[in-house]
Amino acid sequence: MSKNEIISAENNITKKDFLKVFWRSFTLLGSYNFERMEALGFNYSIMPALSKIYKDDPDGLKEALRRHMEVFNMTVAPSTFVMGISIAMEEQYKRDPEHFDPASINSVKMALMGPLSGIGDTFFWGIFRILAAAIGVSFAQTGSIVAPFIFLLLFNVPHFLTRYHCLFIGYRNGNSFLQKVQSSGQMNLFTYCAGIVGIIAVGCMIATQISVSCPLSFTISGTEIVLQEYLDQIMPRLLPLTATLIVYHFLQKKVRVGVIMAGIIIVGFLCGVLGILC
Repeated sequence: MSKNEIISAENNITKKDFLKVFWRSFTLLGSYNFERMEALGFNYSIMPALSKIYKDDPDGLKEALRRHMEVFNMTVAPSTFVMGISIAMEEQYKRDPEHFDPASINSVKMALMGPLSGIGDTFFWGIFRILAAAIGVSFAQTGSIVAPFIFLLLFNVPHFLTRYHCLFIGYRNGNSFLQKVQSSGQMNLFTYCAGIVGIIAVGCMIATQISVSCPLSFTISGTEIVLQEYLDQIMPRLLPLTATLIVYHFLQKKVRVGVIMAGIIIVGFLCGVLGILC
């Protein structure tokens, strides 16, 4: 596909313009603030397309730029989907301003932030990041120099692909795409299944990356009883899971991370000296 390929003949928007939007979308968090959140980055990202749409209408361009300074905040990976829809709606407003309410553009943006963030958080923070970190740590434990590159590749390849394709999907299909998925009930199923995969990934990390065992043993009637063997019969990796759940409980209680870390060090030191845990 050529960079000069026309995406919108009406406003002479080319693939090159959309590539500019794609690369600019990486400024979303770089310009984050607590008043408008990602709005400044969103505005900057779609500016190449807006400049083409309102090429002969400077006042219309100012109005559009002001319109997209409304609060915007969502997971960054699928944010280009909203950008694509916004560009399509701006074109529609420019085409028929008398019968198109420009306020609906921000309404659609606000409506999409929640469900798309749910999907984005589940996949990118709940699945891809954890899997990439687990595999990267596995390489690091062997002393491999490629460990950080493995992590970055495994996380960023799906990230880049999602950003790129969501921009075109959002523009070409508009908000009907998400509405169809939601009305059919597939959105809830999609998110639910993704959550299950995320929990499985967390369980795998607990089992493979956390090492807690009990070396205590007793001799009864001449038979040595190793406590860890009995714990493994109840549930393999029971102690790592218990330790993780305890830490998670304190996090839910809003205990500061520094306090939790200090507690882990103190408890670990005492249990190690007493020979309770290793």
